[in-house]
Amino acid sequence: MRCRHAIRASLLLAVGTAAASAASSSSGPAVGPNVLVILADDLGFSDLGCYGSEIATPNLDRLAAEGLRFTQFYNTARCWPTRAALLSGYYPQQIRMDPPRGRLPDWTCLLPHRLKPLGYRSYHSGKWHVNGAPRPVADGGFDRSYDLEDHDRNFHPQRIVEDDRPLPPVATNAGYYTTTAFADHAIRCLKEHAAAHAGRPFFSYLAFTVPHFPLQAPPEDIARHRDRYLCGWDEVRMERWRRLREAGIVDCALAAPEPSFAPRYFKPGVLETLGPGEVAHAVPWAGLTEEQKRYQADKMAIHAAMIDRMDREIGRVLEQVRAMGARENTVVLFLSDNGTDATILVRGDGHDRAAPPGSAGSFLCLGPGWSSAGNSPFRRHKVWTHEGGISTPFIVSWPRGIAARGELRHTVGHVIDLVPTVLELAGAAQGGPPGAPPLPGQSLVPAFARDGAVTRDGLFFHHEGNRALRVGDYKLVSAREDGDAWELYNLGSDRCEQHDLAARQPDRVRGMAAQWQRMQDGFVRDAGSTGEPGPGAKSAVPSGPKSP
Repeated sequence: MRCRHAIRASLLLAVGTAAASAASSSSGPAVGPNVLVILADDLGFSDLGCYGSEIATPNLDRLAAEGLRFTQFYNTARCWPTRAALLSGYYPQQIRMDPPRGRLPDWTCLLPHRLKPLGYRSYHSGKWHVNGAPRPVADGGFDRSYDLEDHDRNFHPQRIVEDDRPLPPVATNAGYYTTTAFADHAIRCLKEHAAAHAGRPFFSYLAFTVPHFPLQAPPEDIARHRDRYLCGWDEVRMERWRRLREAGIVDCALAAPEPSFAPRYFKPGVLETLGPGEVAHAVPWAGLTEEQKRYQADKMAIHAAMIDRMDREIGRVLEQVRAMGARENTVVLFLSDNGTDATILVRGDGHDRAAPPGSAGSFLCLGPGWSSAGNSPFRRHKVWTHEGGISTPFIVSWPRGIAARGELRHTVGHVIDLVPTVLELAGAAQGGPPGAPPLPGQSLVPAFARDGAVTRDGLFFHHEGNRALRVGDYKLVSAREDGDAWELYNLGSDRCEQHDLAARQPDRVRGMAAQWQRMQDGFVRDAGSTGEPGPGAKSAVPSGPKSP
C-alpha cells in the first residue's frame, strides 16, 4: 500500500486548518478523544447480559449503561471481511477481501495511517486476520502490535508475532490463555503510552479470539457455568427472546427453529471423532439422549466461560484507562465480527475424548443448536446473510461526549461506519484516501445524540454465495443452501425473517436485485479486478420470486 505519504500530505492541511481555527478560539488546538475498539469473535446477538443473555457480563453491561446499545448493527458475516472493513472503511468486495484476492488495492489506507497525522498512537492486541495486509505495523500502521496467527489453540499457540517479529511458541502448561494475554498486551501499551506519550491521543484495537472455536477456557471459569445449560437450547433461546423484547431491543416473533439445517463445511465423519454426544442439527432438546444433553450443556458452559473471561479482561483494560485519567475522554466501541457459528469440525491438535471438555486436549465447536440460541431471536448463523449471521451487538460509551445513559439506538449501522465515525471524532477530513473511491459508510456520531439521525441508500452483503441488500426496512436475502432464490422481508415488522414477501412484491424484488447487482459490479471495478467473478459471485437478477 502506498497510502502513508499520500494520506499524510492530504491530512496535514486539514490538521493545520483545524489547529489554526482552534487556536483562534482557545489556548491551543483541540486533541481528539482516545478510541478503544473491542472486537469479539463469533459472539451472537444475544450473548451479552445487556442483550438478553443469562451470561454475566458486568463490565460490558456497565459500558451499555453509561452509553448506547445499537439494535440494528451489521457486519459482513465472517471474520476477515469484517476486520478488513472495520479498519479500511470499505466493503470487503471493494478491497479484494471477499473473496480474498491478494493484497489490498494500492489506494487503501487503514485507520491507524489516517490517525497518525492527527497525533494518534495506535496499538493492536489480538487477532489480526486482515489477509491483504499481513503485517499490523508495516502494513497496518500500528505503532505496537501483538498478533495471534494460530487460531486453533488458546492455551499454547504456536504462531504469535509481536511488532511484526515472530515470538517463540508458547510451551504446553505455561499458564497462558489468549484472552488474558491480549488484555495484558493492551494494558502494557496503555501504560507505555501514559509514561511516554501522555499528551497524545491513543487508538487501541483489542481483538479477541473468543468465543470462536475451539471451545477452550480455564477450568475455574467453566465451573461457574457447568450445570446452567442442562435446561437446553430451546429454553435458553426462549428466555433470551423474552428479555430482548422486555428491554425493547427487538419487537418480533422468535424465528422458527430449522432442525434439518446442516452447518456448512460439515463432514459426517467428524462425529466419529467427537463421539455420541455430538449433535449435527438444532433438533428439539427433549429428543436428545442424556449423554447428548450432558455433552451439549458442557459445550455451552465453555462458550459462556469464554465470554465471562473476555468480560473480566475488558474490565482490567478499562481500569487501566481509568488509572490514566483517560476514561472520560475515551470512546469505547464494542462489537462482534459475525454471529455465532454452527460449524462442527476438528483442527489444530485434534480432539481427545478423554481430555476434560474445554481443555487444550479437546477441540469442540458450538454447533447449530447452541448457535441458534446465541443468535436468538434471529435466523441462521455466521457465514449466512440472514440476520443471525450479520446482526450483532454494538455498544458505544463516551462519558464526555455522549449525554445519553443506557439508551437504545435503532439507527441502522454497519462495520463500514467505524472509519468515518472515528475520523469525525478525531477531527479528520472525511472521505476516502487520495485516489480511492468515496467511503461507503456513514459517521454514526449524529446518532450518539439522536436516534434516527443517520440515513442511507442501502447496505450490501455478499459472502460465499449468500447475498443480501437492506434498503430502509426492506431486506432482500438469499442463501446458497436454499437454491439462491431471493426472499424479501419487511424488517420493520418481521426482523426475524419469518414472512417472505417475494411472491407478493415481485417488482420490489426485481428493483432491489438490480441495485444489488449494480453495487456488486461497482465494487469489482473499485477493486481493480479483471471483471471475472470470484467464488459465489452470482448474478442478482432473479428468474422469479420464490414460491411462498
